[in-house]
Parts: sequence; structure tokens; C-alpha cells
Amino acid sequence: MISTTLLSKEKEIYSVTGEERIGVIPIMDNEAVEKAISKAKEAQPQWAEIELYKRAEILHDWADQLLKNQTNIAEVISKEVGKGYDAAKKEVTRTADLIRYVAEEGCRMHGELMKGDSFKGGKATKLAMVDQAPLGVILAISPFNYPVNLAASKIAPALISGNAVVFKPASQGALSGLLMVKALLQTDIPQEAVQTVTGKGSEIGDLLVTHPDIDMITFTGSSATGQAISQKAKMKPVVLELGGKDPAIVLEDADLSLAAEQIVSGAFSYSGQRCTAIKRVLADQQIADELVGKIKEQVEQLSVGLPEENATITPLINTQAADYVEELIEDALEKGATPVLNHTRKDNLISPAVLDHVTIDMRIAWEEPFGPVLPILHFKEEGEMIKIANQSEYGLQASIFTKDVQKALFMGSKLNVGSVQLNAKTERGPDHFPFIGAKSSGLGSQGIRRSIESMTRDKLFVLNL
Repeated sequence: MISTTLLSKEKEIYSVTGEERIGVIPIMDNEAVEKAISKAKEAQPQWAEIELYKRAEILHDWADQLLKNQTNIAEVISKEVGKGYDAAKKEVTRTADLIRYVAEEGCRMHGELMKGDSFKGGKATKLAMVDQAPLGVILAISPFNYPVNLAASKIAPALISGNAVVFKPASQGALSGLLMVKALLQTDIPQEAVQTVTGKGSEIGDLLVTHPDIDMITFTGSSATGQAISQKAKMKPVVLELGGKDPAIVLEDADLSLAAEQIVSGAFSYSGQRCTAIKRVLADQQIADELVGKIKEQVEQLSVGLPEENATITPLINTQAADYVEELIEDALEKGATPVLNHTRKDNLISPAVLDHVTIDMRIAWEEPFGPVLPILHFKEEGEMIKIANQSEYGLQASIFTKDVQKALFMGSKLNVGSVQLNAKTERGPDHFPFIGAKSSGLGSQGIRRSIESMTRDKLFVLNL
């Protein structure tokens, strides 16, 4: 069992099945949050003065500590957020790799030197040195679904660039996040430079995002919460990674076996609880029926069960999430969608659902389920596919399946999304690739180098020779 230093209140954390109490986290009040922010602000100048190569060595040591504790951390991830144990172990490994890359990339960012006489009217006697200064204290808010990887993808870039961090994990996922921070604190990092706050977002959220000593906010979560943070943050820089309704567009000439394999993997991995999951298929009507048949064959091979069984489809994070998925399925069936598979539900474990002949009057065509359900829409024209894809409030990623690369590039240029995958499922990464969301899917750009850049500001020194 995991425990933490308790304040006046605590929250018990249970496994996603609700059968095992796996730990407790503090419910911090505003006074405790104030102290955490104050400690981070006080520690930041000391951390920023440490030589860059030493900060990089600490990050490498953090990666080592995570791998030493991989088994324990993976067990907690698996129980806490319902991820298969093997996938949880891979999350820890991926996180260690990410941290190492951050350390190396941070050491390669050297600023810029500019000569004054390269601009008309400028003078050769003026020389500009452009340094990259840390912003100060970074508020990192992470989601439940990748409680270690997505937390580290915020914390590591902040630290390598000389910032202090206030880390707010999702309550369900906090135990995993605390273990990640524990591994960091086993290094030589100044202990006050990273502060963890846990508690109810409804009680401490406004204080965190509006606090004058928070200099930047990086958040992953729902679009509604991200939009609220952006409004409240006002002049603070924010990077938001939000929801998605990623389409897989399948054209007439596509390799349907490949498309079906990638779509099923993209839609149902970790029960569809990913912003980058394929959440709708827009299929050319001439190949739609054949594609649906191949998708059905793939889905029937998916394992459904508990995280410790390494099942692909595991219980959703809570009952409310399962209820919402059921609402969307029932709405589609009532309006005429065709169930391709008979899906079942027990508590918050929902077997995979594939809905054919979905139409645009159904909620599932537009809303993000964050669960194991895949709607399939039929189209006559490619232009209509682009139109429907772009009518979504979201704009995270899209997949296009076709053998005509020129057509794929043309269609991709018309899609209002951050990333377009050609003949592959939508997904994040590799982690050094840019990760961008348009519209309600996000604000700003992530990916290791861009994350570091977002947490620094240019500082100009002009030498007059």
C-alpha cells in the first residue's frame, strides 16, 4: 500500500474495479497550496544557477531511478488507472527514454548570436546575444490515462530549462505520479524545486491557475477544463493538450486489411481512453461494407478483462465514464445505427462496440466517448468526408488510408487538425515529434524541443562595440 504525508483530510484511492484500496492522497487546502508554491518560487533561482550539464545529469539519474522501480510503479499504474501491466511497464520505459532525450536536447539549446549590420540601417558595431531564460515556476497538470509519461513530459522540460515545478496530478493517477516524483527526489535535485499538490480541482484549481507566482501552465485534460484554465490564466502563457474526435478517412483504393488493423488498434488500445484514439471512421461507401467486415474480425480478437490479465479492453476509469459511453451507444442505436457486435457491460467494464451506418444526427458522430466504441459513417464523395471531419469542434489528428500519396497530402492539407497520419493510426509520438491541437483540441505546441522552448523566454543582450 502507498501512503503519503497526510494533512487534515485524505482521499482513499481504489483500483478501477473498486475492489482494492491501494493508497491515500492528501486533500490539500489553499494554505498548503500557498506554501508549496512559495517553496517552489524560493527554490527556483538556486536550481537555475546549477550548471546545465549537472541538471542534465540529474535528469539521467531520474530516468535510472524510474527503471529501478519499474515493477512497483507499473503495478500501481495498472491498478490505479486500469492499464494492462505490460502497457504500464512500457509507459515507465517510455518515460525514462523521454527524460533522457530532454536532458540531451536541453544541452543542445545554446541561444543565438545576431549581427546588427545584417539589417538595413543596422550597424556592425551592434551585436545581439539572445539567451533563453527560464520562466520561473511552471504549473504542470497531468491526466489520469498516462499518469507517469504525460506528467514527466511536462516536468522534465521545465527542469532542464531552469524552472521550478508545481505538479498537480489527477486524483485517480496521483499515486503513480507520486511514485514518479519520489524517484526524482532520490537524485541530487534540490528537494524544494519540485512541489506536488493533490486535492480537489474544484477547491484548489482556481488558486493554482491564478496565483501570481505561477509563471506558466501546461495542462492535459478535457477541453472544457482547458478552456476554463485559459480564460482564468489571463496573461500567463499556457500550453493545452485537450480532447479529440480523430477521424480515420478510408478511401476507395485503401489497403483495407491494413486500414482495419490500424483502426482497431487506434480505436481500442487502452479501451479508447486516449485523446489520440481513432473515434470515428469516415469510409467511402464503395468499400465500407468490406472494411466493416475486416474491422469486426479484428475486434473479435481483442481480449476483454482485467488489467492484471493484460487485456486490451479493461474497465474504464470510473462508472460515470462508462455511463457516458452507454448513453452515446444507446442514442445511436435509437436513431438507426447498426450494431456490428453485441456489446456487454459489467460495472465500468464495457466490451468493444462497433456501430455501422452512423449518421450526423447522432451524438456519437460528434462527441468524444473516451471509451471502447467506434462509429462508422459512409460517404459518397471525398469532399464530403473533409467537410464532416472539419465540422467537429476538435482538431487533434486524422488518419488517411489510400495508396495515392498525392491525394492523401492534398486531403490532409484541407483538414483542420494538428497532425495527419498517412496509412497509420492516430497516435502521439515519437515523443520528440511536435504534438499540436487545433480548435478545441489544444493550444500551443509540445514535443520535447518545443516543450522546452515554451517554458523559456528570449532575453536579449546588445553589445555596442
